[in-house]
Amino acid sequence: MSILVAVLTLGALGALFGAGLAFASRKLAVHNTDLRLEKIMGLLPGANCGACGAAGCFGFAEAVLKGELSPDACRAGDESVKREIAAILGKKLDKSLKRTVVLHCRGGAKVAERYIYSGLKDCRAAVALLGGPKECPYGCIGLGTCVTVCPFSAISMGKDGLPCVDKNKCRACGKCVSVCPKHLFSLRTQEQKVFVACRSLDTAAVKRGYCQSACIACRRCEKTCKYGAIKVENNLAVIDCAKCISCMECVEVCPVKAIAVL
Repeated sequence: MSILVAVLTLGALGALFGAGLAFASRKLAVHNTDLRLEKIMGLLPGANCGACGAAGCFGFAEAVLKGELSPDACRAGDESVKREIAAILGKKLDKSLKRTVVLHCRGGAKVAERYIYSGLKDCRAAVALLGGPKECPYGCIGLGTCVTVCPFSAISMGKDGLPCVDKNKCRACGKCVSVCPKHLFSLRTQEQKVFVACRSLDTAAVKRGYCQSACIACRRCEKTCKYGAIKVENNLAVIDCAKCISCMECVEVCPVKAIAVL
């Protein structure tokens, strides 16, 4: 008798669960799925890095189909992936120049420390304590927060205590730009080869006290440039990328080598 009761109970439960699943499949079914979504998902690298601004690769695919993001917004995919996605959408991808990030600092280990920092190994945490341990209030703290946030392993810490960017791995996602509390990274095309590797706005005398590689605002670069691409503003050389042709003359005349080449 007990066996019969158990069989009937299990049968009833099975029927109940089956009916529930049938109802759920009809209620929750996705209708009119855009077949292009699956094709785009098949092309994406699956990094789910969020560098495009969407919530992972699926979010990117949906946003592209809705016209909210461009196919070239995917930072993890190479150019062939972007072109194929554009083709699925019936669009022509504009030719874009490859971008990377540069670090506007050459201080690193050469800059003395004001105090010994022993807190959380994070630049944002360190800068909250009196602006960070470095004598230069504008320079790199060197704790490698940019390294940890890079989803493409394009940044590593060098022996000089400064982040080193591998431009072949960099996808210009901008995460290091956003996370650096000193705002030392900037995005640029790889054709824009010349940049100022300094952010300090202190006077030359003050800068020389803590960093031998800091821009001393001597204006040699400004006077040498035939294209008016460099101006010294607030004790710091500033390069107008729209005018610069990367002739390298400013690099040669800079006495402290504060002007760097990508």
